[in-house]
Amino acid sequence: MSSNEDIRLKLKVLPNKPGIYQYLDAQGNILYVGKAKDLKKRVSSYFNKKVDSGKTRLLVRQIADIQYMVVDTELDALLLENSLIKRYQPKYNIQLKDDKTYPWICIKKEPFPRVFKTRRRIKDGSQYFGPYPSVKVIEALLDLIREIYPLRTCHLDLSAKKIAEGKHKTCLEYHIGNCKGPCVGKETPEDYGMYIESIRHIVKGNLGAVVKSLKKLMDSHSAELRFEEAQSIKSKIETIERYKAKSTVVSPKIHEVDVVTIVQDEKRAFVNYLVISNGSIIHGYTAEVKKKLNETDEDIIGYVLPELRERFESPSKEVLLAKKLHLELEGIQFFVPQRGDKKALIDLSVRNATYYRLERNKQEKIKHPERHTNRILEQIKSDFRLTELPVHIECFDNSNFHGTHAVSACVVFKNAKPSKKDYRHFNIKTVEGPDDFASMKEAVFRRYRRILEEDQPLPQLIVIDGGKGQLSSALEALEELNLRGKIAIVGIAKKLEEIFFPGDSVPLYIDKRSESLKVVQHLRNEAHRFGITHHRNKRSKSALTSELTLIKGIGDRTFEQLIQNFKSVKGVRGANFEELAEVVGNAKAKIIRDYFDAEATST
Repeated sequence: MSSNEDIRLKLKVLPNKPGIYQYLDAQGNILYVGKAKDLKKRVSSYFNKKVDSGKTRLLVRQIADIQYMVVDTELDALLLENSLIKRYQPKYNIQLKDDKTYPWICIKKEPFPRVFKTRRRIKDGSQYFGPYPSVKVIEALLDLIREIYPLRTCHLDLSAKKIAEGKHKTCLEYHIGNCKGPCVGKETPEDYGMYIESIRHIVKGNLGAVVKSLKKLMDSHSAELRFEEAQSIKSKIETIERYKAKSTVVSPKIHEVDVVTIVQDEKRAFVNYLVISNGSIIHGYTAEVKKKLNETDEDIIGYVLPELRERFESPSKEVLLAKKLHLELEGIQFFVPQRGDKKALIDLSVRNATYYRLERNKQEKIKHPERHTNRILEQIKSDFRLTELPVHIECFDNSNFHGTHAVSACVVFKNAKPSKKDYRHFNIKTVEGPDDFASMKEAVFRRYRRILEEDQPLPQLIVIDGGKGQLSSALEALEELNLRGKIAIVGIAKKLEEIFFPGDSVPLYIDKRSESLKVVQHLRNEAHRFGITHHRNKRSKSALTSELTLIKGIGDRTFEQLIQNFKSVKGVRGANFEELAEVVGNAKAKIIRDYFDAEATST
């Protein structure tokens, strides 16, 4: 039996049950792992002839075998899917960008534990808190800890035996008051352990518990008339309160809440994750995800969220989302806040994800400009439903003044950037009065008739500045040239940035932050600028010509000489005989001066 027949047979007998499925190639390598509420429906959808995604079609062509496992619930399927993806890292599954470079806070498993920053996680029983996306954040937290607690920084073996044998001596840190000398038995493991317990609370964001414990100890010292020690603890409490004030971004009533939001482009998604405790953000992290099969927000967050919750050891039972998604995690409730402090957290998270995406795009533009361009072209191709990359795009815009001096501009973008040497403008010749539709038809017709005559390459996309009327006129021109259907064409309306497609009465609204919309807006603005500039020049030249050509004996050549030297009719009118004679000679200078002198006398 061939692999195709084997797959068709498996599709027929798949159960309508929740579970996970694996696609394998001819060599038995796992290509993709997925979860499903209904295995039969989900797996069969990949082999549907109407699948739009080219990546999905490529995956399907490589599938030689399908394996699946039925589980009790969709949640079980999610957990099993995550486990298998981590283990096998299939080619077509989304992947979290490696975060090895981010620092962690380590509480070392050893007598009198050290607390320090590290970029390596060693499985030796030590506790790690993080990762922290910013070194400044982790240094600020460690400075706070060092300011409050006299911890050791040495690498000595502080086992009870070594201390009892007197193997160690105190160092400078002890003498300047930064350490209490556990190496020589001047501090008990119990007292030091209290510091470590408080530090755990601090790095988890539970500052309230630390303050409460310190206040209790301060009151005890005051009652025993140990005022110097009580003052020292009071200073520590004030330090924590200052840190807490800086880190609080919302109401302190918000306790143990996670926030997750996502922004996407064609090939990557950026998932921002915030951990909130007592009104403070104790962790903020943006995960970069490499998309493989045009995954949805649900697919990506469903994969990333359990991973991040495990990584940051989040205890929260409430997760805030920017929009409603069909997600299930055991013991977790999902909410979409509409107002108030929780909505402010969502907005903050979206901003962070957006800024991170912009930063990554800028880095990519500097390091790999061709990759940056291809990503934008891929995005335009996807948003505008194109069959090929729009390497060459042209945009048309019309201008007129109360129906006179009608002109049209055509601007050209290549690789998503202006190609100004290819810009063209058209003086409308066949249209009487203010007829924007007819003007658009003439400009488009003349442009592509010329391209066909000269055997020049056609664009992959035409953008018409205007709504359905202008688009229909442009389509008529393409129809007459037998080009309709051979070039993709859309219209963009100014008011709401609506994108109109031929034959579709319902416009498309592209995300305002989308790079493809920004390119089209740039095209439209360039066409408007180029057209307006030409239009103003034409009107100005017309006004000048009508004034100076009233003078008998002044032709076009003399007119050009006058304007080149005096810049305007006003300049010519104000010039004396000698100044005019120097440019056009005595005879014509006398004609011009006589004309303007007679004009002045008559007024």
